[in-house]
Amino acid sequence: MFTGNRGCLVDGAEQVVRHHRGDLWIACVTAFRGRRVGLARPGRWTPVFFLDDAVALAAGHRPCGECRYLAYRSYRDAISAGVGRPMRAGDLNRRLRAERLRPGRGLARAADRHTWTAPARDLPDGAVVVLDGLPRLVLGEELLAFSFAGWGAPAPRPVGDLTVLTPPTSVLALRHGFRPDLHSSAAGPRGARRTQLAPAGATRIG
Repeated sequence: MFTGNRGCLVDGAEQVVRHHRGDLWIACVTAFRGRRVGLARPGRWTPVFFLDDAVALAAGHRPCGECRYLAYRSYRDAISAGVGRPMRAGDLNRRLRAERLRPGRGLARAADRHTWTAPARDLPDGAVVVLDGLPRLVLGEELLAFSFAGWGAPAPRPVGDLTVLTPPTSVLALRHGFRPDLHSSAAGPRGARRTQLAPAGATRIG
């Protein structure tokens, strides 16, 4: 549903050589004002892709302030409410940078991910956790397993603490009113799980 920017990831031969460059990690719509971006252009940002908002947030991205202005404003305002003071884009970027990765190098950075624990019952819908080795979406009383095709294989929301992939800043946004736009698979086979998580005016792609 979304693409994103974490800087130029390729070298002059258009080969992926880095995990990210810079602190601006945003999630964008896949079509905006007819603009076209090459998938591997040296010296330009390299698009990455996300199933939906929940995956983008779990990866440490936030909504883009240009192509997703309403979602960005909702995200920013929710965090401002959570911390008790106005937040700007630079504030959000610095918070997310500190929460994403420990120092390291290379393309594979999964071992450097910052994770944290929280009581399962306290986590808001839209957060992504790890259960039985699988990333799972918190939605109602269920945890839905991630796959590249969508969300599925529901498990009951457990009692006790869970390992959380979504950075604390983005969980704070979810707790204070930000509503992520979720992939249709989160609805389940009969649409029963679909909740009103998409912000008013959000652009949906896919």
